[in-house]
Amino acid sequence: MDAKTVVLGVTGGIAAYKSAELVSRLRKRGYIVHVIETKNATEFVTPLTFSTMSGQPCIVDTFERPETWDVKHISLAQAADIFVIAPATANVLAKLACGIADDMLTTTVLATKAPVLVAPAMNTGMWTAPATQENMITLMKRGVYVVGPEGGKLACGDTGTGRMSEPSQIEEEIVRILEHQKDLQGLHVLVTAGATREHLDPVRFISNESSGRMGFAIAEAAMERGAEVTLIHGITSVPMPFCTKTISVESTQELYDAVTTECMKADIVIQAAAPCDYRFEQIFTQKMKKQSGEPIVLRMVENPDIAAEVGRRKHYGQTLVGFAAETEKLTEHAMQKLEKKNLDLIVANDVTKAGAGFNTETNIVTLITRDEMEPIPIMTKKELAFVILDKIIALRASI
Repeated sequence: MDAKTVVLGVTGGIAAYKSAELVSRLRKRGYIVHVIETKNATEFVTPLTFSTMSGQPCIVDTFERPETWDVKHISLAQAADIFVIAPATANVLAKLACGIADDMLTTTVLATKAPVLVAPAMNTGMWTAPATQENMITLMKRGVYVVGPEGGKLACGDTGTGRMSEPSQIEEEIVRILEHQKDLQGLHVLVTAGATREHLDPVRFISNESSGRMGFAIAEAAMERGAEVTLIHGITSVPMPFCTKTISVESTQELYDAVTTECMKADIVIQAAAPCDYRFEQIFTQKMKKQSGEPIVLRMVENPDIAAEVGRRKHYGQTLVGFAAETEKLTEHAMQKLEKKNLDLIVANDVTKAGAGFNTETNIVTLITRDEMEPIPIMTKKELAFVILDKIIALRASI
């Protein structure tokens, strides 16, 4: 097969030094890599470094005398199988959102028809600024892929979200985009994510540790693979992906109402949310006060079973996927849930294992169907999202 061509744009952020490792990784995979640096980026890493590592001239100046008489920004735009910008500063994201083409990098990316992947990197305040977030929404609506940014200690000394994803993560995203076709094109996928809350009074509630990361990863992966995605989410603590339609809920009853309304339109329903199984029988309109040391007895009642109701409504050609977060008898409980809720696939995980379960970036699961069990080793939730979608596609092909 012909080698894939990656055009890598490097902008003026301290994370530019990581882009050299990304070039090395991509070359080792057999990809052809062309690097375009902004002038500011050359203050961090010289063009010579990227030329040496890529084996191709590093382009900086739009008006640089060409070695060949092709129009460079057009030839690179046409040659690209994927266009990557890492790091992507707030400035370049704003230019992309507005269609500004005032240097070699922005001119070339504006001209390309290839998929575009950006790896944002900036100070936390810049990342969370309304202008930056609006620009990101604009880009995602246009189909631009995004990896990161990550949380942690930043070069400026702040701690928060804004650090560029590691080269290995960016490499994984590039490989996914290049190797996964739009195999969900024309399908409507419904995904649930996050936790629900059940209030006792205006200030107290019960909930769980679900961050929404797994459901968000699945929704994002499904969008990347061409699906129309409806995301119904409860309480979450991670950045939300762009989806075709997004519905926010709080209680399990609200989740039930939203899912049962939307599920009939879906070809695939993936229920990754963690709803509370019980709610308080009585909800107090005012804050409860202490009772002079006396114990309080609170009665709880079962919430409606969302997965069971979706299973009851299942129609021909629909694929239903559930999750089973267990602390004991993992496969036994998961198989019971698979049958009881009329599921085609259940993703079972032991939340007591390190690296699995709620509020982690990784997961360890077993994929269970009526015919087989497939243990999946520890991996990031985004990686697992692709594995789950691969399994769903295989199941649908066997119908």
